[in-house]
Amino acid sequence: MPKTRINVSLDQDLAEFAKVFAAENRTSVADIITQYLLALKRRVDGEYMETILSHPAFKEAMEEAQVKLRTGTAKWHSYDEVFGE
Repeated sequence: MPKTRINVSLDQDLAEFAKVFAAENRTSVADIITQYLLALKRRVDGEYMETILSHPAFKEAMEEAQVKLRTGTAKWHSYDEVFGE
């Protein structure tokens, strides 16, 4: 699937953390964000997301992704592996 570019504004310290974390884990900031969003999508797939921030799955997916990233147990997947065509 073709990729698209989006711009996200972050606090400087968070952006620096993301860059350092990505480098230390031999990945990219884009891959970290992609994996987080894929985990979130899996949790809410098929459900109408009225207000994402109030959705319990949003909080659970964020916590799960953070634990996996912190512990190095995240299993990285490509878009095609997850959504296959």
